[in-house]
Order: sequence, then C-alpha cells, then structure tokens
Amino acid sequence: MQKSYQRIGIFGGTFDPPHKGHIAIAEQAMRQLGLNCVYFIPAYIPPHKQQHSSTSAKDRLKMMKLAVNGRKEFKVSTIELRRRGISYTIDTLREFKRRFLKTELVLIIGADNLAQFNLWKSPKTILKLASLAVYKRRGFSISPKDGTINFVLLKGRMHRVSSTEIRNKIKMRLPIRALVPNSIALYIKQHSLYSMLTHVPTKRQFHENHRVF
Repeated sequence: MQKSYQRIGIFGGTFDPPHKGHIAIAEQAMRQLGLNCVYFIPAYIPPHKQQHSSTSAKDRLKMMKLAVNGRKEFKVSTIELRRRGISYTIDTLREFKRRFLKTELVLIIGADNLAQFNLWKSPKTILKLASLAVYKRRGFSISPKDGTINFVLLKGRMHRVSSTEIRNKIKMRLPIRALVPNSIALYIKQHSLYSMLTHVPTKRQFHENHRVF
C-alpha cells in the first residue's frame, strides 16, 4: 500500500554530483513548508557521441543515494532515469499525482529556472499540479519577468556551491570535501569521476535548465 503524505517536495536536477547545497535546500524546504518528505529526482542524460561524456546515470543515482543515506525524510526517485530520453517536469508531476492522489506537491526550483519558467513545457499545467518553492541563485533575480507566477521564496542564505564548481575543482585536483558529503567525495575518488569529463547539455535543458546544476 502506498504511504500517505500530505505534502511532498519534488527536487529535480542532474545532481552531477549532488552536494551539500542540494541537501541544505531540501532541509530548508521541509522546515519552512512543512513537507513530509522530499523526493530527489535525477534526470536522465543521454551518452555523448563524441570523445568525452558526462557521468553515467548509474553513477549519479548511486551518489544521490549516498547523499541521502540515513535520512528517511529524503527519498530518491528513478522515474526520469527509467523513462530515459527527454523527460519533462510536467510528465514527472503527472506521474506523482497518479501515485499520490490526495497529496500536495511542491516543486523546488532555483531562481534561474523561475526566470525561464514560462518557456518550460506546459507551465500553466505545472502550476495546477504543484506549487513552487524557489531558492536563491547567484546572478538571478527572484521576481518573474511578467509577475504572474505564484511561488514561495525559501529563506536562508544563498548556497554558492554548484556541481559545475565541484567538477572544475576535481579537474584542477583541488579538494572538494567541504562541498560534498564524505561518502560522495570517496565515491568520486574511487571511480575516478570528472577528471576527464565534460558536462553535456540535453535538449530538455534548453527549456527546463533546472536539470543542469
């Protein structure tokens, strides 16, 4: 039987790799919005056809599970990884609504995504299926351009850590333990991730670039 929840947070991203900022955002959303749990949803990234490739979906999934290990309020969904190909937020929300009929969904996005929200696939339907919780991102305004999108601003300081910064530090052989959980730093080292990899944007990211961080 599916467990009953009142409010669920939906937090999507490539999580390439997941870091302490992701966890802190989810923690703040739970405290501020009274969420029962937060689902982290790694996005599927297709293989690069040239010399280099981004980290495999398998590695990103394992790292995300390591990041939430021992935290019952945090869960990892493979819905988009199993779907493969282009996987839009609207499709994911519809699936969650089918699974949790009487549950309120809260979509957690960054200020960068809010600025482009009207370019996403079916933005009006997204707002019917879920409310928006927005966290601050460096260099992006909090106010939507047309002023018609309702959202809740997550409180607290801006988290300046990013997956791009972590990948760059690894390439330059700089320490990352202050930015990621110890288990993820160890996994990256054991599997020699990112040292010779480049991130590959997908078609989906042009419309919904909350999948790029």
